[in-house]
Amino acid sequence: HVRQLYALVSETLRYSPVLEKLLAGAALLQAEKKLPPQLAKVRREGGGPSAAGPGAAGPGSPTSPQVLVYDLLFGKGLKCGGRWKALARRHRARLEAELARLKVQQKVSRNEDLLAPAQAASPGASQVPRYVRVNTLKTCVDDVIDFFKRQGYSYLGKASSVEELRALSGKQFLLDLHLPELLVFPPQTDFHDNLLYTSGRIILQDKASCLPAFLLGPAAGSHVIDACAAPGNKTSHLAAILKNKGQIFAFDVDTKRLATMNTMLMRAGVTSFQLAQQDFLTVDPRDPKYSRVTYILLDPSCSGSGMVNRLPREEAAPSAERLQALAGFQRKVLSHALSFPALQRLVYSTCSLHQEENEDVVRAVLQERDSAFRCASLGECEGTQRGMLRGSALTLVPRHRLVNAFPSWPCRGLAAFPGAESCLRASPADTLTHGFFVAVLERLGEGAAAPSSLPVAAEKLQHGEGMEPGAAPKKKKRKKQRVK
Repeated sequence: HVRQLYALVSETLRYSPVLEKLLAGAALLQAEKKLPPQLAKVRREGGGPSAAGPGAAGPGSPTSPQVLVYDLLFGKGLKCGGRWKALARRHRARLEAELARLKVQQKVSRNEDLLAPAQAASPGASQVPRYVRVNTLKTCVDDVIDFFKRQGYSYLGKASSVEELRALSGKQFLLDLHLPELLVFPPQTDFHDNLLYTSGRIILQDKASCLPAFLLGPAAGSHVIDACAAPGNKTSHLAAILKNKGQIFAFDVDTKRLATMNTMLMRAGVTSFQLAQQDFLTVDPRDPKYSRVTYILLDPSCSGSGMVNRLPREEAAPSAERLQALAGFQRKVLSHALSFPALQRLVYSTCSLHQEENEDVVRAVLQERDSAFRCASLGECEGTQRGMLRGSALTLVPRHRLVNAFPSWPCRGLAAFPGAESCLRASPADTLTHGFFVAVLERLGEGAAAPSSLPVAAEKLQHGEGMEPGAAPKKKKRKKQRVK
C-alpha cells in the first residue's frame, strides 16, 4: 500500500502547522515521553537519503505523533495496531477537544478551513478532482454509476462546466463534461481498495492523461504504436478505444516498469498488445512488422513540471541545460515517429509546462519534416491557399483544413508560431488537471487518407449524440460483466 502511505504522509505534511498546534495544546508529547520523536525523512523522486542521517528531521518532515494524530482526526481512522493504536485512542478525547477549541478560536467549521490560505487555496493536489476512467473492455459507464450509487455516492449527472467539478464535495460525483467515459469525484477520494479498481473495471487516471489516446482516436482494427508506454494507463485506454481489435505495439526500456505494465494490462482485460523492452529510437520504421501502423502515441520523457506536486514543497526548476537536453531528445524521437511509412495520425504529449519541450519541439520538427505533416487544429479555418514553412511560420498545405476538434477546451498552445493554438494545454488552475501539453499531427500528401482531426468519440460528444445534459450515456446492449 505504498500509494496510501504516500498520500498519508503528503496530507500530514499539508496539515503539519495545524497538527503542531493540536499536539502542543493537548500536551501529548509531555504525557507520552517515550513516543518516537521523528519519522524518517520522506524520500522524493530522484532524491537520496537525508545527509543528516535517518534520525534527523528537516523542514517539512512529519513527526510520528503528527502522522498518528492526522490519521486519527482527519484521515480514515487508525490502521496500525498494538501500542500505537492504544496510545492514540487513550488521548483521543483530549485531541478532539483541542481540535474543537481550535475551530472555535479561528471561527471555522471545516478541517480544511484551519489551513493557511496558501495551503487551502493552492491549485495543487488538494484541489485536483479524483478522475476515474471507466474501462469499457470490462464494463460500461451506466453499470459503474449504478455501482457507486449502491455504495452511497450521489450522482449529479453530466457536468456543464469546470466550476461544477470544482464544487464537488462529500460523496458526490459527475460525468465529465469533455470525456464520455470519465467520472469525477472530489479530491482525495480513494478507490485503491474498491472492487471496481482491483478488478480492473475502473482506471484511476488524471483527465489530462486521458487526452492523448482520446484525441488519437484510432479506429477499431488499427495497428498502433505506444512509443514510451509504461506505466500503461494510456495503453489500456488505446485498447479500450480499439475495443481490443487490432494491435498495439508498446515500447519501454525499463524491465521492471514493463513487468508492472503487463500486470496492469492483464487486469484491465487488454489482449491486443505486444510489449517490447526496447528504445523506440532503435525501432526500424521499415520493419514489415510495423507496415500497417497508422497511429502513434508519443509521450516521451520530459521534465514532469506539470505534475501536481503532492508534497507541499516546491520542486527546483529544471536548468536550461536540462531543458535543452530533454528538448533535443524529444525532437529526435518525434521526428523518428513521423518516419513510419503508413502513419496517418500521431499524438505528441508531455506532462511539462515548458515551451521548450512543447510548442518549440513541434515547430522544429515540422520545419525539419518540410511540412509533410501538419498540426491538426482545434480552431476552424479553411485551408484554400498554398502554404509552406518559412522560418517559424506554419501555414497550410492546399486542399486541407484545420478541423475544429475541441472547441470547448479552454487552454490552447502558446503563441510560439502561427497555428500553435492548434495544440492543447492543461493546468490545475484552468482545467483542474495536471499540467499537460498535446499536439495532434496528421500526414498530408498522395496516398494519405483524407485527414479528420476529430476522433469519432469527439465527434459524437461535440454533437451530443446519445448524451443528455445531466444524464449518463444511454445504455447500449452489450454483454458486459455486471458489477454486483
